[in-house]
Order: sequence, then C-alpha cells, then structure tokens
Amino acid sequence: MPLFDETAAVQAFESLLAHEEKALTAASPLDTLPSIIEQKTALTEQLAALERQRDEQLDALGLPKGFVGMEQAVTGDEALTSHWQELLAAAGRARRGNNTIGVLIRSRMEYNRGALAALTMAPAKSSFYGPDGRVPGIYGL
Repeated sequence: MPLFDETAAVQAFESLLAHEEKALTAASPLDTLPSIIEQKTALTEQLAALERQRDEQLDALGLPKGFVGMEQAVTGDEALTSHWQELLAAAGRARRGNNTIGVLIRSRMEYNRGALAALTMAPAKSSFYGPDGRVPGIYGL
C-alpha cells in the first residue's frame, strides 16, 4: 500500500518546510528559495500520485476513497492503524508548517511594501537635503 511511501513523502515535505522557514527568516532568502520551491513542487506531485494510488486501492477493495475509506481499511489492523495515525500526524505538522510559511511570506511582503512606500514618499522640500548635499531654503541658498 502506498501508505508507507506517502508517510515518507509527507515527512520529507515537513523537513523541506522547516528549511524554507529558515530561508524566509534569513536576510537574503533568494539564494535558497528557488531550489526549495522546485523540491516542494516535486514532492507535491509525488504526494498527489500516491494519494491517487491509495484511492485506487481503496476503490478496488470496495471502500470509499479518502479519509473515510482509510479509516475503514485500517480497522482491526493495529500495524496499519499505527502507520495511518503516523501519516495523519505528519500531515498535521506539515499543515501547521505550511501555515507558518504563509505568515512569514505575508509578513515579509508587508515589510517590503512599507519599505518601498518609505523610499518612494516625497519628502518635504525644506527638511531634506538636495543632490548637492545642501538643505534648500536655509541661509538663502
């Protein structure tokens, strides 16, 4: 059953999210983010394929697809139930990690918007120095 592979892939995704979180809190994340995004895309595709495989196996057993079918499939099998619970726990941690990444991205974007607004704001003429280094309007200059 792809459950074992799926758990390993979700755990790899969790690890990658932790790496992304570190990158997003670094001063210069652009060095590492492109490769992280590439790896996340590959893992997401792998997880989707494994989920489809699991659903096909559930369907072949005459069980509903998804969570409901898995809950029925693991009933009575302690080892499979344990592994299913491990997958659910890893998926929950990955979901929380992904939410943290979203908060970090929104925070960084808000900071960048504020910095850009500060840089593009027109200063009052009398309180800022000009290109020659002098403050206009002072001492009749």
